[in-house]
Amino acid sequence: MGSNSSVPEPVEGPPATLRRSQRSSRRLPRRAAVGRRSFTATLRALEELADAGAQVSVHVADLDTGEAVLRGDDHVTLPIAGLGVVPLLIEVAAGIEDGTLDPLEIVDRADLDQVSTSGLWRHLRAPALPVADLAVLAATAGDPNAVNALLERVGHERVRARIAALGMSQTALLDRFRDSRGPDDAPQVAVGTTRELAELFAALVNSAVIDAAVSAQVSEWLSLNHDLSLVAASTGLDPFAHEQDAHGLLFINKTGRDRGVRVEAGVLGGPRAGVVYALTACFDDLSISHRLRVHDAFRVLGVELMEYAH
Repeated sequence: MGSNSSVPEPVEGPPATLRRSQRSSRRLPRRAAVGRRSFTATLRALEELADAGAQVSVHVADLDTGEAVLRGDDHVTLPIAGLGVVPLLIEVAAGIEDGTLDPLEIVDRADLDQVSTSGLWRHLRAPALPVADLAVLAATAGDPNAVNALLERVGHERVRARIAALGMSQTALLDRFRDSRGPDDAPQVAVGTTRELAELFAALVNSAVIDAAVSAQVSEWLSLNHDLSLVAASTGLDPFAHEQDAHGLLFINKTGRDRGVRVEAGVLGGPRAGVVYALTACFDDLSISHRLRVHDAFRVLGVELMEYAH
Protein backbone atom coordinates (compact mmCIF):
# COMPACT_ATOMS: atom_id res chain seq x y z
CA MET A 1 0.00 0.00 0.00
CA GLY A 2 2.23 3.02 0.94
CA SER A 3 4.94 3.84 3.46
CA ASN A 4 4.87 2.30 6.93
CA SER A 5 3.34 4.27 9.77
CA SER A 6 3.56 4.16 13.53
CA VAL A 7 0.62 2.27 14.94
CA PRO A 8 -1.45 4.08 17.56
CA GLU A 9 -1.89 3.00 21.12
CA PRO A 10 -4.70 3.81 23.52
CA VAL A 11 -3.78 6.43 26.08
CA GLU A 12 -4.23 5.69 29.75
CA GLY A 13 -2.94 8.46 31.98
CA PRO A 14 0.03 10.25 30.38
CA PRO A 15 0.18 9.81 26.57
CA ALA A 16 1.98 6.61 25.59
CA THR A 17 5.11 6.69 23.50
CA LEU A 18 4.34 5.28 20.07
CA ARG A 19 6.40 2.41 18.78
CA ARG A 20 7.22 1.82 15.14
CA SER A 21 5.35 -1.08 13.56
CA GLN A 22 7.24 -3.07 10.96
CA ARG A 23 5.76 -5.66 8.67
CA SER A 24 8.09 -8.40 9.90
CA SER A 25 8.67 -7.31 13.52
CA ARG A 26 6.79 -7.38 16.80
CA ARG A 27 3.11 -6.65 17.05
CA LEU A 28 1.65 -3.71 18.89
CA PRO A 29 1.97 -3.93 22.71
CA ARG A 30 -1.48 -3.72 24.21
CA ARG A 31 -2.09 -1.06 26.83
CA ALA A 32 -5.85 -0.83 26.53
CA ALA A 33 -7.90 1.25 28.91
CA VAL A 34 -10.39 -0.47 31.16
CA GLY A 35 -13.68 -1.81 29.85
CA ARG A 36 -15.66 0.02 27.22
CA ARG A 37 -13.21 2.93 27.10
CA SER A 38 -10.65 0.80 25.27
CA PHE A 39 -10.05 0.98 21.53
CA THR A 40 -8.60 -2.49 21.04
CA ALA A 41 -10.60 -3.30 17.88
CA THR A 42 -9.60 0.03 16.34
CA LEU A 43 -5.98 -0.65 17.23
CA ARG A 44 -6.11 -4.01 15.48
CA ALA A 45 -7.72 -2.52 12.37
CA LEU A 46 -5.25 0.36 12.13
CA GLU A 47 -2.33 -1.96 12.84
CA GLU A 48 -3.38 -4.14 9.91
CA LEU A 49 -3.49 -1.08 7.65
CA ALA A 50 -0.06 0.06 8.79
CA ASP A 51 1.41 -3.42 8.36
CA ALA A 52 0.01 -3.48 4.81
CA GLY A 53 1.88 -0.23 4.12
CA ALA A 54 -0.76 2.44 4.70
CA GLN A 55 0.14 5.67 6.46
CA VAL A 56 -2.26 6.09 9.38
CA SER A 57 -2.78 9.03 11.71
CA VAL A 58 -5.37 9.21 14.48
CA HIS A 59 -6.31 11.44 17.39
CA VAL A 60 -9.23 10.78 19.73
CA ALA A 61 -9.84 12.86 22.86
CA ASP A 62 -12.45 13.19 25.56
CA LEU A 63 -14.45 16.31 24.79
CA ASP A 64 -14.88 17.35 28.43
CA THR A 65 -11.33 16.87 29.68
CA GLY A 66 -9.43 17.34 26.43
CA GLU A 67 -7.30 14.32 27.31
CA ALA A 68 -6.25 12.06 24.43
CA VAL A 69 -7.58 8.50 24.69
CA LEU A 70 -6.12 7.25 21.41
CA ARG A 71 -3.36 8.75 19.32
CA GLY A 72 -0.86 7.74 16.71
CA ASP A 73 1.28 9.87 14.37
CA ASP A 74 -1.16 12.69 15.10
CA HIS A 75 1.62 15.23 14.50
CA VAL A 76 2.31 14.06 10.93
CA THR A 77 1.05 16.29 8.12
CA LEU A 78 -0.90 14.28 5.54
CA PRO A 79 -3.32 15.04 2.69
CA ILE A 80 -6.83 15.79 3.99
CA ALA A 81 -8.67 16.43 0.70
CA GLY A 82 -12.12 17.97 1.27
CA LEU A 83 -11.59 18.42 5.01
CA GLY A 84 -9.64 21.51 4.02
CA VAL A 85 -12.99 23.21 3.45
CA VAL A 86 -13.52 23.66 7.21
CA PRO A 87 -11.10 26.62 7.60
CA LEU A 88 -12.68 28.12 4.48
CA LEU A 89 -16.15 27.82 6.03
CA ILE A 90 -14.81 29.46 9.18
CA GLU A 91 -13.54 32.42 7.14
CA VAL A 92 -16.87 32.66 5.28
CA ALA A 93 -18.82 32.62 8.57
CA ALA A 94 -16.48 35.24 10.04
CA GLY A 95 -17.01 37.49 7.02
CA ILE A 96 -20.78 37.14 7.29
CA GLU A 97 -20.65 37.87 11.02
CA ASP A 98 -18.50 41.00 10.73
CA GLY A 99 -20.42 42.32 7.72
CA THR A 100 -17.60 42.13 5.17
CA LEU A 101 -19.38 39.34 3.29
CA ASP A 102 -23.03 39.43 2.24
CA PRO A 103 -24.62 35.98 2.69
CA LEU A 104 -27.03 36.82 -0.16
CA GLU A 105 -24.33 37.94 -2.59
CA ILE A 106 -24.85 36.02 -5.83
CA VAL A 107 -21.96 34.06 -7.32
CA ASP A 108 -22.20 32.97 -10.96
CA ARG A 109 -21.00 29.49 -11.83
CA ALA A 110 -19.96 30.66 -15.29
CA ASP A 111 -17.21 32.79 -13.75
CA LEU A 112 -15.46 29.69 -12.37
CA ASP A 113 -13.15 27.08 -13.83
CA GLN A 114 -15.63 24.23 -13.70
CA VAL A 115 -15.03 20.89 -11.97
CA SER A 116 -16.98 18.38 -14.02
CA THR A 117 -16.16 15.12 -12.26
CA SER A 118 -18.18 15.51 -9.06
CA GLY A 119 -20.56 17.72 -7.10
CA LEU A 120 -24.23 18.69 -7.04
CA TRP A 121 -24.21 22.26 -8.32
CA ARG A 122 -23.21 21.17 -11.82
CA HIS A 123 -26.49 19.19 -11.96
CA LEU A 124 -28.67 22.08 -10.79
CA ARG A 125 -30.47 24.41 -13.19
CA ALA A 126 -29.60 27.49 -11.11
CA PRO A 127 -26.52 29.04 -12.76
CA ALA A 128 -25.86 31.28 -9.75
CA LEU A 129 -26.32 30.92 -5.99
CA PRO A 130 -25.89 33.12 -2.92
CA VAL A 131 -22.83 32.75 -0.70
CA ALA A 132 -24.82 31.19 2.16
CA ASP A 133 -26.21 28.47 -0.10
CA LEU A 134 -22.74 27.74 -1.45
CA ALA A 135 -21.57 27.22 2.13
CA VAL A 136 -24.36 24.69 2.67
CA LEU A 137 -23.39 22.84 -0.53
CA ALA A 138 -19.74 22.84 0.51
CA ALA A 139 -20.50 21.50 3.98
CA THR A 140 -23.18 18.95 3.12
CA ALA A 141 -21.85 17.52 -0.13
CA GLY A 142 -18.28 18.76 -0.40
CA ASP A 143 -19.34 20.30 -3.70
CA PRO A 144 -16.10 21.26 -5.47
CA ASN A 145 -17.58 24.10 -7.50
CA ALA A 146 -19.22 25.58 -4.41
CA VAL A 147 -15.90 25.33 -2.55
CA ASN A 148 -14.04 26.93 -5.45
CA ALA A 149 -16.61 29.73 -5.64
CA LEU A 150 -16.23 30.51 -1.93
CA LEU A 151 -12.45 30.34 -2.18
CA GLU A 152 -12.49 32.71 -5.16
CA ARG A 153 -14.75 35.09 -3.25
CA VAL A 154 -12.81 35.30 0.03
CA GLY A 155 -9.33 34.64 -1.38
CA HIS A 156 -6.55 32.25 -0.45
CA GLU A 157 -4.71 34.89 1.59
CA ARG A 158 -7.60 35.39 3.98
CA VAL A 159 -7.97 31.66 4.48
CA ARG A 160 -4.23 31.26 5.11
CA ALA A 161 -4.32 34.12 7.60
CA ARG A 162 -7.31 32.56 9.35
CA ILE A 163 -5.60 29.18 9.61
CA ALA A 164 -2.55 30.90 11.13
CA ALA A 165 -4.76 32.84 13.57
CA LEU A 166 -6.34 29.56 14.66
CA GLY A 167 -2.86 28.29 15.56
CA MET A 168 -2.93 25.50 13.00
CA SER A 169 0.71 25.61 11.95
CA GLN A 170 0.62 22.25 10.16
CA THR A 171 -2.63 22.74 8.26
CA ALA A 172 -2.96 24.41 4.86
CA LEU A 173 -5.53 24.84 2.12
CA LEU A 174 -3.18 24.65 -0.83
CA ASP A 175 -5.37 24.84 -3.90
CA ARG A 176 -8.83 24.76 -5.36
CA PHE A 177 -10.47 21.58 -6.62
CA ARG A 178 -9.52 20.58 -10.16
CA ASP A 179 -10.51 17.85 -12.61
CA SER A 180 -6.82 17.02 -12.97
CA ARG A 181 -3.58 18.22 -11.41
CA GLY A 182 -0.69 19.22 -13.60
CA PRO A 183 3.00 19.63 -12.71
CA ASP A 184 2.45 23.33 -11.95
CA ASP A 185 -0.45 22.69 -9.57
CA ALA A 186 -0.25 21.90 -5.87
CA PRO A 187 -0.22 18.12 -5.46
CA GLN A 188 -3.05 18.22 -2.90
CA VAL A 189 -6.08 20.37 -2.16
CA ALA A 190 -5.21 20.53 1.53
CA VAL A 191 -2.95 18.99 4.18
CA GLY A 192 -3.14 18.80 7.95
CA THR A 193 -2.62 16.72 11.09
CA THR A 194 -5.24 14.74 12.96
CA ARG A 195 -4.27 16.50 16.19
CA GLU A 196 -5.02 19.94 14.75
CA LEU A 197 -8.21 18.75 13.06
CA ALA A 198 -9.53 17.19 16.27
CA GLU A 199 -8.65 20.31 18.25
CA LEU A 200 -10.45 22.47 15.68
CA PHE A 201 -13.66 20.44 15.93
CA ALA A 202 -13.49 20.52 19.72
CA ALA A 203 -13.12 24.30 19.59
CA LEU A 204 -16.11 24.59 17.25
CA VAL A 205 -18.51 22.77 19.56
CA ASN A 206 -17.10 24.64 22.56
CA SER A 207 -17.83 28.00 20.84
CA ALA A 208 -14.13 28.85 20.86
CA VAL A 209 -13.51 29.44 17.13
CA ILE A 210 -13.44 33.25 16.79
CA ASP A 211 -16.65 33.68 18.79
CA ALA A 212 -19.86 31.86 19.67
CA ALA A 213 -21.73 33.08 16.59
CA VAL A 214 -19.10 31.94 14.10
CA SER A 215 -18.64 28.62 15.90
CA ALA A 216 -22.39 28.02 15.88
CA GLN A 217 -22.75 28.87 12.19
CA VAL A 218 -19.95 26.55 11.08
CA SER A 219 -21.19 23.78 13.37
CA GLU A 220 -24.68 24.17 11.91
CA TRP A 221 -23.36 23.86 8.36
CA LEU A 222 -21.32 20.78 9.27
CA SER A 223 -24.25 19.17 11.10
CA LEU A 224 -25.97 18.94 7.71
CA ASN A 225 -23.19 16.79 6.20
CA HIS A 226 -24.60 13.89 4.18
CA ASP A 227 -21.47 11.73 4.15
CA LEU A 228 -21.96 9.30 7.03
CA SER A 229 -20.27 6.41 5.25
CA LEU A 230 -16.98 6.18 7.16
CA VAL A 231 -16.69 6.63 10.95
CA ALA A 232 -20.25 7.92 11.08
CA ALA A 233 -21.67 4.75 9.51
CA SER A 234 -21.66 3.22 12.99
CA THR A 235 -23.90 5.92 14.48
CA GLY A 236 -27.08 4.73 12.75
CA LEU A 237 -27.99 8.34 12.02
CA ASP A 238 -30.05 9.39 9.02
CA PRO A 239 -27.57 10.97 6.56
CA PHE A 240 -30.19 13.46 5.43
CA ALA A 241 -31.71 14.46 8.78
CA HIS A 242 -29.53 13.95 11.82
CA GLU A 243 -29.54 17.36 13.49
CA GLN A 244 -32.25 16.35 15.98
CA ASP A 245 -31.63 12.70 16.82
CA ALA A 246 -34.33 10.93 18.80
CA HIS A 247 -31.71 9.19 20.96
CA GLY A 248 -29.90 12.35 21.94
CA LEU A 249 -26.77 12.02 19.83
CA LEU A 250 -24.85 15.21 19.11
CA PHE A 251 -22.89 14.73 15.92
CA ILE A 252 -21.00 16.88 13.43
CA ASN A 253 -18.39 15.68 10.98
CA LYS A 254 -16.57 16.33 7.74
CA THR A 255 -14.91 13.82 5.44
CA GLY A 256 -12.26 14.09 2.78
CA ARG A 257 -11.67 11.74 -0.14
CA ASP A 258 -9.11 11.53 -2.89
CA ARG A 259 -7.36 8.74 -4.71
CA GLY A 260 -5.66 6.80 -1.92
CA VAL A 261 -6.82 9.22 0.79
CA ARG A 262 -9.63 8.86 3.32
CA VAL A 263 -10.01 11.23 6.25
CA GLU A 264 -12.72 12.18 8.72
CA ALA A 265 -12.94 14.46 11.72
CA GLY A 266 -15.87 15.12 13.98
CA VAL A 267 -17.53 15.26 17.38
CA LEU A 268 -19.81 12.63 18.87
CA GLY A 269 -21.72 13.37 22.06
CA GLY A 270 -23.86 10.85 23.91
CA PRO A 271 -25.42 10.40 27.36
CA ARG A 272 -22.19 9.01 28.84
CA ALA A 273 -19.47 11.17 27.30
CA GLY A 274 -18.45 13.37 24.42
CA VAL A 275 -15.52 12.57 22.15
CA VAL A 276 -13.69 14.36 19.37
CA TYR A 277 -11.84 12.40 16.71
CA ALA A 278 -9.82 12.61 13.51
CA LEU A 279 -8.51 9.74 11.41
CA THR A 280 -6.49 9.85 8.19
CA ALA A 281 -5.42 6.89 6.05
CA CYS A 282 -3.23 7.21 2.97
CA PHE A 283 -3.00 4.00 0.96
CA ASP A 284 -2.35 2.57 -2.49
CA ASP A 285 -5.82 2.34 -4.03
CA LEU A 286 -4.91 -0.73 -6.08
CA SER A 287 -8.22 -2.56 -5.82
CA ILE A 288 -11.64 -2.35 -4.26
CA SER A 289 -10.44 -4.68 -1.49
CA HIS A 290 -7.69 -2.22 -0.54
CA ARG A 291 -10.24 0.56 -0.34
CA LEU A 292 -12.80 -1.48 1.61
CA ARG A 293 -10.17 -2.50 4.17
CA VAL A 294 -9.57 1.20 4.86
CA HIS A 295 -13.29 1.94 5.06
CA ASP A 296 -13.75 -0.95 7.50
CA ALA A 297 -11.13 0.54 9.83
CA PHE A 298 -13.02 3.84 9.92
CA ARG A 299 -16.22 2.01 10.81
CA VAL A 300 -14.52 0.03 13.57
CA LEU A 301 -13.44 3.34 15.11
CA GLY A 302 -17.05 4.51 14.82
CA VAL A 303 -18.30 1.49 16.78
CA GLU A 304 -15.86 2.13 19.61
CA LEU A 305 -16.62 5.85 19.67
CA MET A 306 -20.29 4.96 20.11
CA GLU A 307 -19.36 2.61 22.98
CA TYR A 308 -17.29 5.40 24.55
CA ALA A 309 -20.13 7.92 24.31
CA HIS A 310 -22.78 5.49 25.50
